[in-house]
Amino acid sequence: MIDPRLEQVVKAYDVRGLSPEQLDADLARALGAAFAVETGIDGGRGAAVVGHDMRDTSPALVEAFSEGVRTQGADVIGIGLASTDLLYFASGDLDVPGAMITASHNPAEYNGIKLCRAGAKPIGYDTGLSAIAEHATTLLRGAGLPEPSGSYEQRDALTRYAEYLHQIVPVPAGRRLKVVADAGNGMAGHTVPSVFASLDVDLTPMYFELDGTFPNHDANPLDHATLVDLQATVRETGADIGLAFDGDADRCFVVDELGAVVSPSAITGLIAHRALIASPGATILHNVITSKAVPEIVAENGGTAVRTPVGHSLIKAEMARTGAVFGGEHSGHFYFKDFFLADSGMIAALHVMAALAETDGTVSQLMAQYERYAASGEINSTVDDAPAILERLTTTYADLEHDTMDGLTVTADTWWFNVRASNTEPLLRLNVEGDDEATMAAVRDDVLAIIRGG
Repeated sequence: MIDPRLEQVVKAYDVRGLSPEQLDADLARALGAAFAVETGIDGGRGAAVVGHDMRDTSPALVEAFSEGVRTQGADVIGIGLASTDLLYFASGDLDVPGAMITASHNPAEYNGIKLCRAGAKPIGYDTGLSAIAEHATTLLRGAGLPEPSGSYEQRDALTRYAEYLHQIVPVPAGRRLKVVADAGNGMAGHTVPSVFASLDVDLTPMYFELDGTFPNHDANPLDHATLVDLQATVRETGADIGLAFDGDADRCFVVDELGAVVSPSAITGLIAHRALIASPGATILHNVITSKAVPEIVAENGGTAVRTPVGHSLIKAEMARTGAVFGGEHSGHFYFKDFFLADSGMIAALHVMAALAETDGTVSQLMAQYERYAASGEINSTVDDAPAILERLTTTYADLEHDTMDGLTVTADTWWFNVRASNTEPLLRLNVEGDDEATMAAVRDDVLAIIRGG
């Protein structure tokens, strides 16, 4: 029986979004010990790398988690303040399991832990996370943990991370870009200065002060309301491009020179195009809510597009299975084969900047070939009986092509929609795309009427 504090969140493939009453030092310590056992580094057989974000509760949690790892005879390599993709880099570079103390884009009072195996390989619900939760529960209900016997060592990973990113995505010099970056008081304020230091850019930093209370706005660029300040600053300064990172900086959203938000699906299309130039005929992944423009672009450039469910552990596993060189999610997560199959908002930003630096045009001109259709964005509805509503939608649209890879996807000639149930909340998530705005809006309203009317 899994501890009630963990039962729901582990089904979302990460232990995150927990309140201080849920995730305390005792639970973090037990999770650290269970993690060491699950990843096979206990008994003096290895080490784990651990990093943390800027939230007020993170230092105490990373100390407790590290102590838990060390109680099992495993060593800990601490990298201190880090973005999640910096932690993934350290795990891959050192080939050791990793743990990142962060609640990502969640509000200030929450925290959590993202976990991976050696080489930044994912840990999902069925691939270790449920076992870690069960073991941690047993430890919490038992007689306690032994004294730590593993060692602790502090290392710098940021310098090597920045060097590595420039190796895999060189941004050409010659066209000096004016860039506005909004860190949202999150971990991009720690990583962007190091990564951008050697680039041919004029950088305007916004909210780079690390502050886990998020005094300026939530660090969640998926909510476009948080992009208002960035959009205004891009227009006011005449910048070429704006970048917005979430709290742990593993996601990046792009704003063009006019202040318009660039669709993450369009970013996926651009990076896929670039990846296929470097690796002709390669496989590219895209999830079920990504624009249909993405498989079109992949096919036009000689690649193979593979559709996947939503979720980082699922996508990373599919990348390993298919040998894909790149994968994109419409939520702003981008995955790279040459980055240990892990996701990195920073690498995505470098790709867009590199593509822009290779032209004399604007971001809006660059992205025009990848922005092909009208999308609703994700619309959440609170419901009492998600399975019944999904069944009603299936019946209503029974004459059209549909599949259940991840929720329900219905496809017509000029539009498609996907409805998925949340793993942790009584929500249905709707995404609609149409050949034009009017088509999209009509389908959106029809589907919402069924979801919210039942």
